[in-house]
Amino acid sequence: MDEDRLLSVQAEDIIDRCGRQDIPVHSGFLDPAQQSMLRRSFGEKQGDVTIVYSGGYEEAERVVMACLPYYMTGQASEEENEDSPAYFDEILTVVRAEVPKGSAASGRGRPLSHSDYLGALMGLGVKRSVIGDIIVHEDGADIIVLKDMAEYLLMNFVSAGKARISTEEVPLSSLRLPEKRYEEVNDTVASLRLDAVLASAFRMSRGKAAEAVRQGLVFVDHLEAVKSDMNVQEGAELVIRHRGKAKLMQVNGRTRKDGISITIARYVSPARKD
Repeated sequence: MDEDRLLSVQAEDIIDRCGRQDIPVHSGFLDPAQQSMLRRSFGEKQGDVTIVYSGGYEEAERVVMACLPYYMTGQASEEENEDSPAYFDEILTVVRAEVPKGSAASGRGRPLSHSDYLGALMGLGVKRSVIGDIIVHEDGADIIVLKDMAEYLLMNFVSAGKARISTEEVPLSSLRLPEKRYEEVNDTVASLRLDAVLASAFRMSRGKAAEAVRQGLVFVDHLEAVKSDMNVQEGAELVIRHRGKAKLMQVNGRTRKDGISITIARYVSPARKD
């Protein structure tokens, strides 16, 4: 059984258990391609079961799929928007890693990176599916995890790279996020085709944009894009994996030369999250 089929079968089992037993059930963390496949396959509702996704904060790349019985629909967390139920506060938590001042990850004195933290976690035998986004800061990192893994990590996650670290568990409400930064870009495109908008948003050729789509690296509103000639709607969120995120903020209308004037917000993040 291939990985996609296995994931689909596991999701079907989660949905079925929720529906039969009237209890909330959740998956492990999903990468963007996996969540896109499940969103397309199962939508937001299966019978009386409501399907929602969250990675602990709005911008999360790795998310958990939660199936909620009828009586839990609409339970909103104070820290999240109304579409993100309080259930996620019960199953997700943050392991905060701190690096003592003066510590370094290598002989060159570089700070710890996303790869250092992830490599150390994998070295503990931890599955990737229990680890969400890793948000790196100058003095450490906030690591979103399934709550039932927190105790194990607090006991065993003591170093990353070549540095000793200290850890503590903090709630999602205390998650330290990098400051959101974006640059607003006004541009003119020949059409609202996905490859044209991507080329404008990410400063690349339309050919490279189309190739990114073919490679399965492009997501529009959390769904993997399969056609580079699809039209992009105003307000759409665009992601190219390992390259960044942008949003088509406004379609301003036709120009004198029959182009289309658009406004794009291109997000700039000081730290990698996935």
